[in-house]
Amino acid sequence: MSKTGFPFSAVLGQDDFKLALILSAINPAIGGVVISGPRGCAKSTLARGLADLLPVSDDEGEKSADFVTLPLGASEEMLLGTLDLEHVLNEKTVRFSPGLLSKADGGVLYVDEVNLLPDNLVDLLLDVASSGVNRIERDGISHSHRSEFLLVGTMNPDEGELRPQLHDRFGLSVDLDNQYLPTERVEIVKRRELFEREREQFCEAYKAEQEQLLKHIESARVRLNSISCDDLLRLEIAERCSAAQVDGLRADIVWYRAAIANAAFHQRTAVTLQDIDDVEALVLAHRRKVEPTSSDKQPPSSSEQNKPPSSPQTQHSFKRPDDSHRERAEDGQKNSIESSGGEGDWGPMSAQMEQQKTADITLNVESVQASGTMARSSSKPNALTMSESSKRPDWYATLISSLSSWPPEKLRFKPKKQSDDILHLVLLDTSASTLQAESFAHAKAALLQISQQAYIAREKITLFGFGNSRVDRLLSKVRAPKELREWLDQLSAGGGTPMRAAFLEAQVYLQKLLRQNPQLQIRSYVLTDGRSSSSLDGVQLPGELVWIDTELSQIKRGKGPRFAQTLNATYLSLAGAY
Repeated sequence: MSKTGFPFSAVLGQDDFKLALILSAINPAIGGVVISGPRGCAKSTLARGLADLLPVSDDEGEKSADFVTLPLGASEEMLLGTLDLEHVLNEKTVRFSPGLLSKADGGVLYVDEVNLLPDNLVDLLLDVASSGVNRIERDGISHSHRSEFLLVGTMNPDEGELRPQLHDRFGLSVDLDNQYLPTERVEIVKRRELFEREREQFCEAYKAEQEQLLKHIESARVRLNSISCDDLLRLEIAERCSAAQVDGLRADIVWYRAAIANAAFHQRTAVTLQDIDDVEALVLAHRRKVEPTSSDKQPPSSSEQNKPPSSPQTQHSFKRPDDSHRERAEDGQKNSIESSGGEGDWGPMSAQMEQQKTADITLNVESVQASGTMARSSSKPNALTMSESSKRPDWYATLISSLSSWPPEKLRFKPKKQSDDILHLVLLDTSASTLQAESFAHAKAALLQISQQAYIAREKITLFGFGNSRVDRLLSKVRAPKELREWLDQLSAGGGTPMRAAFLEAQVYLQKLLRQNPQLQIRSYVLTDGRSSSSLDGVQLPGELVWIDTELSQIKRGKGPRFAQTLNATYLSLAGAY
């Protein structure tokens, strides 16, 4: 047992996370664990500590299983393996060079910020994790090797969510928080100080507990196949999955396997209802579309059912990832739309006007991208230049093109995936003035089409709403969802128009993203009727900008064209665009 890392048993709290890791260690067929939580809640500490508890075969001696970290900027070659270039050059034959999946065999593969990992790498990881075999058919290589590992992914929800299709493929999911009682905080700090000061002595103090836990896991693995499960309990799992309206049958399968592992860990010979209850939250946390109801849980009130989608308790499958902007200025703004003395002179509107649905029309928003600043270049040079390629060398193509001479005259690179570098930012006016003449419904229809186009191209979207004299980040750099209409139908409007504040917040947000990724392409859209007394002088959003005027009358009372000119934006009016 390694003594270099913080012992798994010494971590205080986070019982759900510990249980998910232990169950996955007992039965890797569960499919890995994804943990969502803010910084400082022991995500990586527990994941690293788990490597000391994974049973190893006799031929591997006493060493602990490997703990392999997948870097955020990893390539497919680094993950899967690639050509052994030295062997190719010296022996003139193709030979496989193992990647991280080979090193992780029998251990833990840890992916920090898995929500920021490209979808193609997440797909590859999950495929290998479920099959236990890494098969490579690429770059002239045909190779396969065993790769059985426990996949642990962590993510900070403030940075965006995983696509639902990928999230579902993780067997278990845990939502953590870092809110501890004062006494717990004191104990956590004391343990950390002791570990840093006297590492070997600290680990020795938990050695017996670690060894006991390891024996429990090994014993549970042995009895795993002998655990029985009554058909009535299987039916209980199926009924709960049906009530939660989960997609497909993966939840049923994972739930059954997790319940079996839980029974084995507690040294039972058969699954009990307690085992099913113990793992329910872990299985359904990322799959449930409908919140559970029971006799001890009061049904939501009508006011709660009518909350806008910016509420953290939205019941739809699409989850808004960032609630940080919703936590301020909540007093007096629970359910009603009130005039808050913001820009403009719009007071309270009727409930009937607030509940406008997304317009069922086809808007010619695509015309914006066919002309003006939003048009993409259709003329590309025949040779792939460095600016159009990724930073990943295509070694196979380079070798094949340079068989007659070495070193190669030109290093070839893999094509850059545009979808990984494009963000659509939308500023949506949610003030009371947009409720006139159904302009808010038409604005949501335009937003829906922008989102659908981004979804098809697998691009990301961010949505800011500005109304009620405040700015809310409703979506925070997530992959564009497949379906947004039902979510948009709950979005309401009212109050004043803090337009300048919205632009300034978006400007800071985009500048931060560009510092993190200078190659990011930004396409911004402003959906507003332009009825604001704001001044946009000195405001400049990076990237391309389209001003979509949602005022439907031909005679404009707003200042959309002037705002667009100030911002050097392409102007489009929805009046006559449908």
